[in-house]
Amino acid sequence: MQYAGAPCLSGRVLNPVCLAIPVRVTALLEQGWAEADIGGVMSRVCTALLDAVAVGDYLIVHAGFAITRLDVAEAELTLALFAEITAHYEGAGVALHPRLS
Repeated sequence: MQYAGAPCLSGRVLNPVCLAIPVRVTALLEQGWAEADIGGVMSRVCTALLDAVAVGDYLIVHAGFAITRLDVAEAELTLALFAEITAHYEGAGVALHPRLS
């Protein structure tokens, strides 16, 4: 199985990058924290850097911190593009992340 940081089929080395994906807030927690749906996985994210986060908001999270809010249309388009990329690589023997191999 090939993954970022290893030689790919063309012999080139793929360098890993950090991607931020839209996450949807599912619950507000105490002291600037929220529960968010990240591709079906629930996670706690810090919302202290943003004003007035609400349930249903889409956020961009980096290193556990919500850094910006997205409008619904932009978030859904981005998630659809990620789904298309994932579908393209399914069954091709290529993992998008070493832990997913």
